[in-house]
Amino acid sequence: MEDINQKKLSELEDIISIEYKNINGIVVLHKGNIIFEKYYNGYDSEDALHVASVTKSIVSALIGIAIDKGYIKSVNQRVLDFFPEYVYDHSEVQKRAITIRHLLTMTAPYPFKNWHEPFDRLCRQPDWIKYTLDGLGQGGKIGDFKYSSEGVHLLSAIITRSTGKSAREFANENLFRLIGMREIPDYPMKGFRCDDLFGEKLRGWVKDPKGNSTGGWGITLTPRDMVRFGLLYLKQGIWNGEQVIPKAWIDETITAHSEAKFNKFTLKYGYLWWLKEDNGLLYSAIGDGGNIICCIPDKELVIAITAECTGKQFNAIKLLTSFEKTL
Repeated sequence: MEDINQKKLSELEDIISIEYKNINGIVVLHKGNIIFEKYYNGYDSEDALHVASVTKSIVSALIGIAIDKGYIKSVNQRVLDFFPEYVYDHSEVQKRAITIRHLLTMTAPYPFKNWHEPFDRLCRQPDWIKYTLDGLGQGGKIGDFKYSSEGVHLLSAIITRSTGKSAREFANENLFRLIGMREIPDYPMKGFRCDDLFGEKLRGWVKDPKGNSTGGWGITLTPRDMVRFGLLYLKQGIWNGEQVIPKAWIDETITAHSEAKFNKFTLKYGYLWWLKEDNGLLYSAIGDGGNIICCIPDKELVIAITAECTGKQFNAIKLLTSFEKTL
């Protein structure tokens, strides 16, 4: 670890404890070795916490695996093909045209203002899939970026429709178990209020009233789980000699397909991963509150953070850049 600036790393630890009080855990991996691991607010390495929209990037990987295994034909398949029982007005041209690729790149229209998705309305629905399909294709045009957890929930349902298994079950068998992550247990839902779906007591992977694993949020991970997942991407999908995620899928995932403003930064967007192309590629799975898996290939660096969702997003890019400067 001769290329690690230990003085800067120590200074950074002090800054985190003062300025980033909602962070619960951080693990930093450099060249496959842990160079920094700290826990805060009473948590430790065994605590799996809700990582919010980091879930989306997990779902992205699962879609790639499902395509590779032949369960799904391609990203160009139309979304409605997976829900033949859904009744809709065939004059809705945009609804009919939306594909898996549009959901992966956040370029499908929905009837709400960007960044103002009405989660409370979704959570009151007895059938989240029908509710989301009803609004799909409205409120804009295909190709414009609109961030949506509802769309990723459709991807989770597509995984289940294609494989016969929930996203949680499919992930355990085809991803988590293979790379040494903890297997995610079934989470017995007690209700569908905000605390049940987003609260700090979440465990396992949340599901909707019909049993679909939530696509846009809802998974609980430890920072060590998260760095393993990030390392898998740095290793181009290979783990212990096995191609867990196709290399071509990872290449496509971290290619810019759309663009959006995030936390005052203009970032590119791949397949449910955020991209920053400035002095080399940096790509991240980002969740509310500062939950993040950041991969910096040029530095062989993976940074994983779990954080409490306080409603105030800290400047994750600034913190990640600080870690990068310790090398």
